[in-house]
Amino acid sequence: MTDNQRPDPTRPEPARHRAVTVGSATVDIITVIADRDIERVTMTNVTASFLLLEEGRKIEAESITIHPGGGALNSAVCLARLGYATAPIVKLGTDLNAAKILETFDAEGLARDLVRQSESLDTGITVMVSSHDRNASIFTFRGANTLISRDDVPEDAFLGAGLVHVSGLSNTSADQHGHVVGAARRAGAFVSNNPGIRQLTSRREAFFAALADIDLISINRVEAEALMPGLAARLPDEAAPHIPDDAPELMRRGLDGSGFDMSLEGFCAAVGSMGPRYVAVTDGTRGAYLWARGALYFCPPLRVDVAGTAGAGDAFAATLAAALVHDEGPDRALAAATANAASVVGYIDTQTGLLTRTELGDYVAETGEALNVRQLL
Repeated sequence: MTDNQRPDPTRPEPARHRAVTVGSATVDIITVIADRDIERVTMTNVTASFLLLEEGRKIEAESITIHPGGGALNSAVCLARLGYATAPIVKLGTDLNAAKILETFDAEGLARDLVRQSESLDTGITVMVSSHDRNASIFTFRGANTLISRDDVPEDAFLGAGLVHVSGLSNTSADQHGHVVGAARRAGAFVSNNPGIRQLTSRREAFFAALADIDLISINRVEAEALMPGLAARLPDEAAPHIPDDAPELMRRGLDGSGFDMSLEGFCAAVGSMGPRYVAVTDGTRGAYLWARGALYFCPPLRVDVAGTAGAGDAFAATLAAALVHDEGPDRALAAATANAASVVGYIDTQTGLLTRTELGDYVAETGEALNVRQLL
């Protein structure tokens, strides 16, 4: 990357801005299985892969470990290490898993004052089975994460927050999405949203209605394509896209969702027309894009040894939001987000690889031209 894209390591640490994250907190049980001990089937046409578990067979694991996780907790740890005084709004049970999660709050310096607890459902828990390319299959019990109510998110929860980051919400919690981003907007915060596929497919119209209160939307290619039918019904046919000769794959190919086609440029502009100033779309190992008020940037992926992919999206979205709030500029912000996500996938869990602000600046500087962010439009 060029010197004007690289974060300045001599720049002083920012003040301890306040951030609030909203979403899930879980206990993650991660099982790593040797490639030779589990079969993988890859479909040719739909590009999906499956791990085959034989009924009645005991499978040897290389490791089984327990870690904190969940979108709001991962994002909160990310922001805390980047210098934010962070308070997650999450809902836990009253069980031992809740106690384990609260240990992470104390270890990372997260505020507990917005933690809610439920007597009716236990704390959320996931079981990840990781093998072959380390893109784990995940079994999830969402538990108390689904029970965030309007009363759990009072208007004053966001007072004084410079950044509010909302991760994936489901069930009753997803019904609060519009209230959450609206309250954050009224409090004057920069509002960042990293929704999940369940929310986008089950509550698409409500999500569109809430976009007016969101500054940054961060989604992956599959999530973007899930929004296509709703976007196509709202917008006229797009003009011919501007595609540079050396455009990366997703920009050349465009998006295809449920029979609707749209260029990446057209998709980002369409979403941006509903409110967000920034639209980020990640494409896995093919890189990431950031649309910023009509300009489109691309960052190639960093080549790293992958131990686990869970948590990379949380790291990317939260880091991107933090950098944009600090006026790093779209190119620097995209580079920083890509670097922190690359650090996360070097570990099997979702939080060990999250970098401090100093570590992130050093890592970005060390990668040099590997993080060559380009402005495509």
